[in-house]
Amino acid sequence: MGFEWPWQYNFPPFFTLQPNVDTRQKQLSAWSSLVLSYCRHNKLYTMNLMEIQESPLFNNKKIQRKLSLESVQVVLEELKKKGNLEWIDKNKSRFLIMWRRPDEWGKVIYQWVSKNGMTNSVFTLYELISGDDTEGEEFHGLDEAMLLRSLEALQQEHKAEIILLNDSRGVKFF
Repeated sequence: MGFEWPWQYNFPPFFTLQPNVDTRQKQLSAWSSLVLSYCRHNKLYTMNLMEIQESPLFNNKKIQRKLSLESVQVVLEELKKKGNLEWIDKNKSRFLIMWRRPDEWGKVIYQWVSKNGMTNSVFTLYELISGDDTEGEEFHGLDEAMLLRSLEALQQEHKAEIILLNDSRGVKFF
């Protein structure tokens, strides 16, 4: 099923940040919501600033409008303020987009573990995000950095322990 764009996406002024403070805040909220739902739909976790600016997300070829790089950065900083984005590098060119926060992913993973009677089981990180058992689960294909943060959140709740297995990492659920 294709991604459903909100009505604003085909409204040319949406691609120009508005000067009025109230209007701009509503616009940034709409952009934030759009970015999160687009990334969720496409299962995107880490992104590059230059690539995303050219992607359909910020570049509507149908109406020939594109959000400027400066405006894209404003939208991304808004997402960072809300806790949905983290810069990966110092020059802010790559970022981790969190359409679901690590603790939320942890809950989803732990529900799956509990539902399938797999507490007191050990998994490699690969098995969790790429294994046959997790095929069709929402966390299947999750970015490894995000998976680790999710497992760290579960570890703080004493529901899991991250362990070393030979040369790779694994997790034991309680």
